[in-house]
Amino acid sequence: MNETEVLTHTIKGDEAGGRIDKVIAQIGLVPSRSFGQRLIDRGLVTVNGTMIGKHHVTRAGEFVEVKLPPPLETTLEPEDIPLDVRFEDEHLIVLSKPAGMVVHPTDAHHSGTLVHALLWHCDSLGSLGGVERPGIVHRLDKDTSGLMLAAKDDETQAALSEAIRIRAVDRRYCCLVHGLIAPDTGIVDAPIGRHPKERMKMAVTHGPQSRQAVTNFSVVERFDTDYSDDGLTLLECKLHTGRTHQIRVHMAYIDHHVVGDQTYGRKRRGHDLGLTRQFLHSYRLRFEHPLTGEEIDLVDSVPNDLRERLEELSERSMGVTAYGEEVVHTVGGSPGA
Repeated sequence: MNETEVLTHTIKGDEAGGRIDKVIAQIGLVPSRSFGQRLIDRGLVTVNGTMIGKHHVTRAGEFVEVKLPPPLETTLEPEDIPLDVRFEDEHLIVLSKPAGMVVHPTDAHHSGTLVHALLWHCDSLGSLGGVERPGIVHRLDKDTSGLMLAAKDDETQAALSEAIRIRAVDRRYCCLVHGLIAPDTGIVDAPIGRHPKERMKMAVTHGPQSRQAVTNFSVVERFDTDYSDDGLTLLECKLHTGRTHQIRVHMAYIDHHVVGDQTYGRKRRGHDLGLTRQFLHSYRLRFEHPLTGEEIDLVDSVPNDLRERLEELSERSMGVTAYGEEVVHTVGGSPGA
């Protein structure tokens, strides 16, 4: 069985003054700068025993430790896994990912991922994400469902990645959160980075590894309090950035945890409406096709497990907001309440 390999190095004088991701690649601790950045993001690179960000500037005498996880298979085998395709041409594909499916192979998931399914379905995929992430432009968490983009060639993959970077792709999610949010609209602008103590979690932090993260939200519907909770609010969230776990972290940060969130949510019996995954669904994706110029605007209604919870809550509805009236038939909720 493969084990994690640990590499160490003490920074020499002529290696000082460079960014840590660049330095560990130049001295051969990692095969490339981008690979080093991914390890840093996962908390697998430390300097003098402390996790750092990729912008850390090296100093002579610093002790660097790099943990290399067991390598994934270098050749991914296509797997005949059904895909729910919503749009497809020779350049790109948009699909609805079910909850429970991992997007790309990881140390814990070597098969059964969306990438394995795409390799079976598509004759070619963009290669810019490396062998482990062919065609991937953006990701959804394992237990988040809904619309996702993938590219079939490098030109399209580069163009879509840039469109996401400059916020030209309109990505909207519906989520149910704990507590009653009073304003009908709001914005959370708080940087996100690796949790300082729990490597598998993210958090709002202001360390050197943190990156800007902005989430807009609009209230669709509110549900009154009862004996088991302090009320619930159905939201539409719009991403302006795409940080790992962004909506879940931001909602927890403002003390309105996503219902069913096993990582950032509240641990109280009966508090998550019987859900075993977070109530978070990528319901709308709108963008300009990078090669044809066509506007693609797709919606994906919430899946049955989430819709059933909303139906159960209908008697507690405090009313749909004015904005909610425009989207409630797609997002869910109680039309006409």
